[in-house]
Amino acid sequence: MAYGTLAVDTLNSSTGVLASNNGMTGIAKAWVAYNSSAQTITSSFNVSSVTYAATGTFTVNFNTAMSNANYIPVGTCVSYNSGESGFVLTVAGTYNVGPALKTTSQCQFETGLSRTTSLQDNVGVYIAIFGV
Repeated sequence: MAYGTLAVDTLNSSTGVLASNNGMTGIAKAWVAYNSSAQTITSSFNVSSVTYAATGTFTVNFNTAMSNANYIPVGTCVSYNSGESGFVLTVAGTYNVGPALKTTSQCQFETGLSRTTSLQDNVGVYIAIFGV
């Protein structure tokens, strides 16, 4: 039996795009490249907007909601200061206490420098959301 190639622009399920719902596991359900200094989205998938709250604090809003709030948010960032690494946390408010805003439609993040506990806007912030 010979196998062919199937090429489509969008593959939908009855509840929306498969890649952002339960149709495909092991892939990012949403991702965004964000410049928190300029407050602009460079590139994204399944992200409707990013809401800037304060220095180093912003919320990623999803186009298609996650199936539940048990998804895994991960991220990294590029610091302003040469030679210093940045951090990304899924927290809001008090430093390193856990997610204060993590729902099926949005998740809040904080960014800063790895050598301090102060929050900072970063030129390149890269977030990915993994879930079922």
